[in-house]
Amino acid sequence: MTETISNILISIFMLSSAIFILVAAVGILRLPDLLTRMHASTKAGALGVALMMVAAMLHFNDLVLMAKAMAVILFIFITAPVAAHAIGRAGYFVGVPIWVKTIKDELYNNYDADTHRLRSGLETEEELNKPAKDKPRIRISSKK
Repeated sequence: MTETISNILISIFMLSSAIFILVAAVGILRLPDLLTRMHASTKAGALGVALMMVAAMLHFNDLVLMAKAMAVILFIFITAPVAAHAIGRAGYFVGVPIWVKTIKDELYNNYDADTHRLRSGLETEEELNKPAKDKPRIRISSKK
């Protein structure tokens, strides 16, 4: 009896995992710009992988595997948003177009594309008037 309940729970976790991963894949294909695509892939994809790891923990019922699966879940939940933020920020800075129906773009008035400086709004007058002595970090070079 308990084995049947365990198999039902494993099936539910695996099916819901597959649904979330499918939603992430559809979001990547159907959403209009980089930022919304990355939102779909990180949220739904991370939850899908976490549910898959829970199903593996229930199926194998081994303490070492449970610890490894929990480590994978923790790793995915920590790294997916950080990676998405870094890729989205890089995409914005190199000029990947955003969706025309985007309502709020908080970086628009705070990012200087010539010097690649991003203002936070907390700078002092002295910091704002100081010229950028460093060269831009993003360099586009043409190969000949």
